[in-house]
Amino acid sequence: GYDCKRSVNLMVMDSQTLLYIAGNQVVLLDLKNESQSYLRSSSGGGIGFITAHPTKQYFAVGEKGEKPNLIIYDYPSLRPYRILRGGTEKAYVFGDFNRAGTLLASIGSSPDYMLTIWDWKQEKIVLRSKAFSQDVYRVTFSPDNEEQLTTVGVGHIRFWKMALTFSGLKLQGALGRFGKTSVTDIIGYVELPDGKVISGAEWGNLLLWEGGLIKVELCRAGHKPCHAGSITQLVLDEGELTTVGQDGFIRVWNFETIDAADSVDDTGLLEVEPMNELHVGRNVSLNFMSKVHDSGQPIWYAQDANGAIWKLDLTFSNMTRDPECLYTFHSGRIEAVSVSPVTYLMATTALDRSVRIYDFTSNRQLGEIQFKQGGTALTWAPRVVSFFFCLIAVGFEDGVVRIIEIYDPKGLAILRGRTNIGNAEMNLKQAFKPHTSAVTALAYERDGDVLATGSKDKTVFFFAVEDKYEPIGFICVPGPVQALQWSPPSHVESMLLILCENGFVLQVPAPVPEEQDTASTYQIKNLPTQYFHFYSIKSRIKLEEEIALREKKRQEKEKAKLEWIKQQQGMGKDIEEEPEEEPEEEPLPTLYIPEEPSPILCGFYSAPGKFWLSLGGYDSGFLYHCAFSSNQHQEDPEQRHDEPFEVIPIEDTDDNPIHRISFGRLLMFCGMQNGALRVYALQDKDLSANTLKDYWSFNVHDNDYGQIRGICSSYDDRFLITCGGDGNIFTFNILSPEDVHKELKAKIPSPRSGLEMEKATEDIEDPNAYNIEEVKQKEEYERIMKEAEDKKSKKREELTALRQEFLFLLQKNQELPKHMQLHRDYEMDHRIFEDLNRQTAQKIQLVEKELAWEHEKNLIGLQKLRNWFRSSLEFDTVIVHAIQSNHQISNYRLLALSEKYCQDKEHPSWRKTVLKRAWKKMEKKETIRETKRKHRANDGIFEGEAEKLKKSEVRKPTARFIESKREQIRRIAEKSNEMKAKIMKRNAEWEKLYKSKPSDDYENPKDVQAIKEARENMGCYKLKTATDYRVPQHEHMNAEKKVMQLASLEVLIHKKKVNMNKQIMSLRDLKVSVIDEIKCLVQELKSIQAALDLSEHLPLPPIPRLHPDESPEKKFEYDTDILLKFKQEQEAKAKLQEPLEGSSSSGALRRSFLKASSLKESGPMTQPAREHPMKITSSVVIEQKKLFEIEKAEPTEMELEILKREKIKNLYLQDSLIKKINSLVINFDAELRVLRHKKLQLDVQMKYADLRYITWYEELLILKDVEKTENVLQRHVNTLRSEQEAMQSKLNSYLAQMEDRKSEIVKLRECKKALYASFQASLGENNKFAHFLTKVLKKKMKCMEKKVEREADEKDGSEWESDEESSLGSDEEDSRSEDEVFDVSVCPKNCDKALFQNTIQLREKRVDIQEALTKEKRVAANLRKEYNVLVKKAKAIEASLNTAERELDTFQWEKQQKFNELYVVVPLKLHQVEYFVNGEIPSDLSQALVFTNQSLEYLQKRIVDLRNEKIMQREMYKKAQQQHKQLIQDKKEMEINIRRLEEECNQLMMLKFGRMVDFEAVQAHSVNICLEELEVEIMQKEYEHSQELKEWEVRSRNMRGKLMMLTKENTRKLQQLNHFCLEKQQLETTLDSLKNDLGAEFQGPRTADIKEKARMESLLKHRAHDIALLREEISLLSRKDGCIREQLSLLTRKDGCLFLQPSSPQDSETLSEPFPVLTPCTVTNSPSVP
Repeated sequence: GYDCKRSVNLMVMDSQTLLYIAGNQVVLLDLKNESQSYLRSSSGGGIGFITAHPTKQYFAVGEKGEKPNLIIYDYPSLRPYRILRGGTEKAYVFGDFNRAGTLLASIGSSPDYMLTIWDWKQEKIVLRSKAFSQDVYRVTFSPDNEEQLTTVGVGHIRFWKMALTFSGLKLQGALGRFGKTSVTDIIGYVELPDGKVISGAEWGNLLLWEGGLIKVELCRAGHKPCHAGSITQLVLDEGELTTVGQDGFIRVWNFETIDAADSVDDTGLLEVEPMNELHVGRNVSLNFMSKVHDSGQPIWYAQDANGAIWKLDLTFSNMTRDPECLYTFHSGRIEAVSVSPVTYLMATTALDRSVRIYDFTSNRQLGEIQFKQGGTALTWAPRVVSFFFCLIAVGFEDGVVRIIEIYDPKGLAILRGRTNIGNAEMNLKQAFKPHTSAVTALAYERDGDVLATGSKDKTVFFFAVEDKYEPIGFICVPGPVQALQWSPPSHVESMLLILCENGFVLQVPAPVPEEQDTASTYQIKNLPTQYFHFYSIKSRIKLEEEIALREKKRQEKEKAKLEWIKQQQGMGKDIEEEPEEEPEEEPLPTLYIPEEPSPILCGFYSAPGKFWLSLGGYDSGFLYHCAFSSNQHQEDPEQRHDEPFEVIPIEDTDDNPIHRISFGRLLMFCGMQNGALRVYALQDKDLSANTLKDYWSFNVHDNDYGQIRGICSSYDDRFLITCGGDGNIFTFNILSPEDVHKELKAKIPSPRSGLEMEKATEDIEDPNAYNIEEVKQKEEYERIMKEAEDKKSKKREELTALRQEFLFLLQKNQELPKHMQLHRDYEMDHRIFEDLNRQTAQKIQLVEKELAWEHEKNLIGLQKLRNWFRSSLEFDTVIVHAIQSNHQISNYRLLALSEKYCQDKEHPSWRKTVLKRAWKKMEKKETIRETKRKHRANDGIFEGEAEKLKKSEVRKPTARFIESKREQIRRIAEKSNEMKAKIMKRNAEWEKLYKSKPSDDYENPKDVQAIKEARENMGCYKLKTATDYRVPQHEHMNAEKKVMQLASLEVLIHKKKVNMNKQIMSLRDLKVSVIDEIKCLVQELKSIQAALDLSEHLPLPPIPRLHPDESPEKKFEYDTDILLKFKQEQEAKAKLQEPLEGSSSSGALRRSFLKASSLKESGPMTQPAREHPMKITSSVVIEQKKLFEIEKAEPTEMELEILKREKIKNLYLQDSLIKKINSLVINFDAELRVLRHKKLQLDVQMKYADLRYITWYEELLILKDVEKTENVLQRHVNTLRSEQEAMQSKLNSYLAQMEDRKSEIVKLRECKKALYASFQASLGENNKFAHFLTKVLKKKMKCMEKKVEREADEKDGSEWESDEESSLGSDEEDSRSEDEVFDVSVCPKNCDKALFQNTIQLREKRVDIQEALTKEKRVAANLRKEYNVLVKKAKAIEASLNTAERELDTFQWEKQQKFNELYVVVPLKLHQVEYFVNGEIPSDLSQALVFTNQSLEYLQKRIVDLRNEKIMQREMYKKAQQQHKQLIQDKKEMEINIRRLEEECNQLMMLKFGRMVDFEAVQAHSVNICLEELEVEIMQKEYEHSQELKEWEVRSRNMRGKLMMLTKENTRKLQQLNHFCLEKQQLETTLDSLKNDLGAEFQGPRTADIKEKARMESLLKHRAHDIALLREEISLLSRKDGCIREQLSLLTRKDGCLFLQPSSPQDSETLSEPFPVLTPCTVTNSPSVP
């Protein structure tokens, strides 16, 4: 086999050797003698890629698996030369050597997709980087620049450079950007010498890349693609560019034309034609080509993805040879394999639509046959079926089963024209289609009488095996069939085991052909069937294992505990058993049953009624022994839950289940999902857990997609054959070595006699052809229909005879005399009419059903038309005509506004109210929570106080004295704090007052606001065409605002038109009401004129009528008559265009149906209409009779008078009615004319609005064009403004911090002054030690730690030293130089010790204050520096903001100029034009301005207002100037008064105190609270320490006891140390013996081994040093003299051991030996120490 679907799976090592991957092997194929050499995968995980070295001396193999290796093999010795490790996580995908062969690039698969550059000879990684986040197909070095690489893959191409950066050599990758070109997966590409890259696309064109962008896309003339499919390889060879496509073409292009190509139009396409092309063959999909020189001639070997290896000559000369197909293989996954029962032949089939025959002893393909569909199942007929000739049954994906016979063509008689006789030929003997979907299983019964076929259509078909296979019948099964197996000969009954994918297993006996009735159907319904529905028990098995494991751990724990107790009791110790608290165990896993049943993969019989199953999915990992139950007829198979009675766990199959099982020579062969082959040695035929414990495993097929699809043994069990999803077939010899050397040969059977004379069997080529059952059903249906037609013809003949008899009787009846003739009004049997009516109703219903779909379709079409043309229409065009004149008015045809204009505007306010309510509720909840917290806190305070009171009752006198002292100090501090608070409050008030003082440049905010409003509202009347015009901020217009403006205008227009339309529609309604009223009046007039003479009749006024355009909605009203009329018109048109047969009957039927329905609908409406004229005519006749009777009698005078009055009344009524009708008509016409005048005015306004809309729309187009630029500028301005605001907030925060630092510095200086003042006060007057104590106070005292910490800070803070500090330093230096003989650290004689101690304390405080002051100054200086930096940044931001605002203003001006270029229509009348030249209107009005009258009047009025306002402001300025002078005079007088009062206050202070006193300091003076508090704390600490000392004494006694226990533990660890030393010696001996065996397998020095050896030697030295230290410790611990403590103190350990030493002499007396305590780091860092 050959994995032809794998990318780049063909390498040429020399002219006679091809290299390719087959599963877990690398195959070297010798073309000369057709022999094969193999290299297995070293890890067993599979092989990812192969690539050859440019010199062909080496080739690289990238493997798959966890941490796979990349191995470089030497060729032709095939020895490993270098092993590269750590290049990827899971698998290698592709690799490539550079042109010099010094570097190797590799690509990893998911999850890391790692690109690694190797110095492969040194086994070092030079560079590495993640290539992409999706699959990467290939990586190559640029042939002209080895520092450049290219990677391609799913939807990307990436260009890499090895760049030298400041941190070293790095890989830098740039993704190619497709731009306008669609993103495509790239497979083939090539790097050009100038750095460009040409790649292929999925649609077959070429993409030229330059600088990471597509420069041009190349296609053929007429925009045809370069290849009809993806381009898989591009080769730049000898100055020509060659492309290889999946369409089977190889095309050669002019390299110079392509290299200089550039796009010529916006499409980005450039048309180029190839120089040469080669069509390899039909159904060829080229994947990769490799070149080699044979006898100086270039030869190319090509990989065909459709299963072939081609030898090509691409010289394109007169001597060019045709493409030669060297080998053919299955393309893709092999679906089935089977071996001959009599010889060493095997047959295979796959979805590539071929069936092939192989001789597996010589590894040769003997024959091949092609079909229209792919094969899915195959089996070889047993001996009993074809003893003298070979037959195979093949199932295909369209449900067809073909019987093929194999024969040796050499045994046929040589026919005329027959040539090229092959090794074996295959002939189609029979083809039948039992299934509707793919055939998945085929099985011959053990006697060869029955063939069973299973399919995914959930059926199993049985055939009687004869010379022609005859169908017996089929059964339906609950799921798709996975496998079929007949019971072995050892079973008594012949039973078929049916395995379904969905967990069902069935067992049926072989059906007997004679017992089946196949007259109407082939389905077998009475076949005894046993069911087994697998129920998952894996979770229960796991639960039982977990319970057993926990129980085992618990027993081991109890056993260890008992042993420890016995050991302690043996040492004489009493152990009290304490009940231990058992730790909480994790909950047991729950039982899990998968929702979808796990698929059954394979199975086989173990005994009658029993079988083994292997399942996938959740239930994988076990072999299940199952049996059919006896209660088969009690339950529905779908409701069954059958469990296996025995389970055998299979190692490492939870994610790698068994797919195929075969037996031979007490061996069980298992084909795994990962392509591995397992072999289990069986002691007997029964399986058990012990027999399936040990096994051999061979990784044969590809681990990812090489699932084993078939596994079988040869007829004599000498060979084992496997086929997989990777398209490979492997043959293994399973015999002993002595049998291997026997020469074996496959025998091809001879042909049947007369085979050459037989006609070719008819094949089933149509995939939609009927299967056997469908053919049977069709035949049965045709038979039934034929019987029905025969019966109908007989009935017709009987009816014809009865009709003729009836006509004969009618003729006889006519010949009889009239008195003897029978009348035709006789009634036939009423049942006949009922039957006819029923049939008619049924026909009507049938017609309704037949037309239901068309009726629904037309209704939906009508609804769509209404939705499209009518639903969006709010008002249709309605024209209202006047009655007496030709005036008319029409409304506006309006479309409904879209939803965006009809949104509810009350929702935001509603949302606000809801949010307010929710906020109030949240506030209430928060207040309730706060009150609860306060109550709890108060309760806690009260409880704490109660506890304190309780404790105070028990307190001792010392504690009570301390508490009273603290209370006294607290009262004094409170008084002092109150006084200080008053002083601070007063100072704050003064400070606030001074802050409120306005500055010299102060301006009144009201005046500033007024000036601002004046500037904003004074108006800018510059022309918009002026160069200095600037668009105000509020007039800035963008596309969004303009869209809203247009929308508001559209809504306003719509609103006006709707109002007018409503008025017009009301006018139409008025006309309808007028017409109705006129009709009533005319009717009344007619009744009145009936009582008058004809000579007195006035002409009746005409009744107005509605025009069709006044009610357009009636066009869409229809009834049945209108529809029938329309249908007739359509049918007439159709007949004229294209006469159709048989349409008259259906049309008449539909017409009658519609007429019937119309009669039903119109019946109740027409009856009153018919009855009405009858009543009128009858009433008229009665009245005429009455009048006739009256005319006969002569009227009296009274009657004549009454008639006269009636006549006058009628005449008056006649005139009044006619006048009323005329007035109605005149009024309506007047209303119409008024409304028409309004509409004309509205038309003018709408025309203005339309013009305005057009102008605004043109502005919108301009705004959309410049919207992007404006948004960029506006975003830039907004960003700068936000940065400015942020910077200003930072500046403010820094200013605040600087002010805080300044105040802190002032406070510290005040503290320093106060300290010196208190020192002078403590000295008193005439103190003889004043000079000495001053030196003590000023002496610099710094701790070493502080000095170290502040060495660097003193340099930065030096500039903040004040004059006072410098003078202090000089004084100190002078004092140090003068009195160096005095020791300032010792109190001199006769000096007050308290005063000296006070001075020392003041000195420490001074030093602390000085340090704090220095620190504050340093912080202030840093803040000032940062503030200055921020000020510079703020200025830069402000400058940028000003520049950006100017750019935005310039852009707004340019946008305004574009607006100015638009034409705006302004309709004017002549009296509105006031621009005249020489008294006439000029022809050129370009210099004129259009102003509204209101604006002009406002400007003229504004001039007068500004003059008056100017006069008023001048008078106010004079008054304010006089007031200012008066205030300055008052200020001077107040300052004189303040100075006088201050002098009086100072004089009074000198008289009373004799000096100037600071009253605030006197008021705030109090006792030294800090000193008092320290004394109280000292008392408290002394008391606490006494209590703590007592506790420590108790703990010391306890620790001594623990010390003894630790000493014993240390002794035990010393024993372990000795044991470890012995183990170390043994390991060293083993290591020395192993050193001599290393390196024999590989050539050359191994740098990795050298490094590992050096590391081990250093580790050994380290361990030896540790042992020496431990021995020294042991020797020290073994001594008992008194000097051990000193030696232990001098001994140090490098590994972190810490030694405890006694802390006092008392402790040292009690201890006889010290002991080491090992820290945790010792255990981890030094494995030699326990």
